[in-house]
Amino acid sequence: MKIGILGTGMVGAAIGTKLVQLGHSVKMGSRTVNNPKAAEWVKASGANATQGVFADAAAFGEIVFNCTAGMGSLDALKLAGVSNLRGKILIDIANPLDFSKGMPPTLSVCNTDSLGEQIQRSFPEVKIVKTLNTVNCHVMVNPSIVPGPHDIFICGNDSDAKAKATEILKNWFGWKSVIDLGDISASRGMEMYVIFWVRLWNKLQTVDFNIRVVK
Repeated sequence: MKIGILGTGMVGAAIGTKLVQLGHSVKMGSRTVNNPKAAEWVKASGANATQGVFADAAAFGEIVFNCTAGMGSLDALKLAGVSNLRGKILIDIANPLDFSKGMPPTLSVCNTDSLGEQIQRSFPEVKIVKTLNTVNCHVMVNPSIVPGPHDIFICGNDSDAKAKATEILKNWFGWKSVIDLGDISASRGMEMYVIFWVRLWNKLQTVDFNIRVVK
């Protein structure tokens, strides 16, 4: 399958590398044609890895992953282009973390709105699915790093898109438990949880952890 990755950071590299290893063709997009991080990733990843600007990656991908920094996601998606994203599944991994006052970060949007909802409102013809934003990028693509059963969450307005994203989570990335939290407004809780995740990271001194829902 052809996959577009928006973003050249740790999350984009982790997702892109895993997908290339699975045999998919992946184009990583950034603001510039010759982004050095993207070029380094392409060189390390082989023939199925290419790079371009955001619009190139969005047009290339049958499915697109938003791995940009959350506060810049809307601008990046505008550069990706409505016509390039229309009708496609966009898996949104971004968190609207604001580091302007240092650590720990705050959220640029929360409580009554979320980044996931903002993206869906801005791109009504795109099938936004929020997931994977509650774990570190290494755990995203290899949940077995964390021993024992644990959960990943998903939300979105389109049931077919969520079903496809769940298939990707389970069959490509190895997640055994995917909890559907409902429509895209569930992004609020998923994104706000990340502030708690940061505190856990500080306490545990590792990013290789997750939570399990027990009832």
